[in-house]
Amino acid sequence: MNDSTDTTEASDSTGSTDGAGSAEAAATAADLKAPADGVPPLVTARLLLHPLTATEAGRVVESAPAPGDRWAEGYPAPGDVRGARGFLNGVAERGDPGVWRAYEIRQPADGLAIGGIGFHGPPDADGVVTIGYGLVPAVRGRGYASESLRALIARARAAGATAVRGDADLDNLASQRVMEAAGMTYEGEDEQVRNYRVVFAERGAAEDPSGL
Repeated sequence: MNDSTDTTEASDSTGSTDGAGSAEAAATAADLKAPADGVPPLVTARLLLHPLTATEAGRVVESAPAPGDRWAEGYPAPGDVRGARGFLNGVAERGDPGVWRAYEIRQPADGLAIGGIGFHGPPDADGVVTIGYGLVPAVRGRGYASESLRALIARARAAGATAVRGDADLDNLASQRVMEAAGMTYEGEDEQVRNYRVVFAERGAAEDPSGL
């Protein structure tokens, strides 16, 4: 898992009159909340988790933004590229995964991508799904990772998963604290990682924070 960002402004903004600027801002806000491949974004108190399409994931893998993409400095990090590539591999093997995909963590005000989060694939035979996440450096320490993770856990529960698991390197105390803050509990470790899990008492009982 990574965690990286400079709140560098994206380079696609243009000057405008006040009226045009307001209209453009409204259009941008509507676009940010539009579903991708039929999957609605997750909206939290401070963030928007945008479900990546295969086309968008391809640009992340290539680290090649399109003119309209707004990426903070440091995005995508290697972990984001791995997550996007895993999503694309899953699409090729199993078809569109629905909610069980990669998401881009964005600032709602301007759509700037500041990290990534997502599932490593659909739930296994026991209903367990694995997650990964990361932020660019400049926005770490603000609680964004745990806020995003709580939203993704709620979506997993609402979609029928029985549990969510994740892991962090033994020396990655920050990532361990993120999972603990999101309600996951330590369940053991090996020579490389500490493992965390949250188990749901009932399938589909949590409310999806997107409100959908």
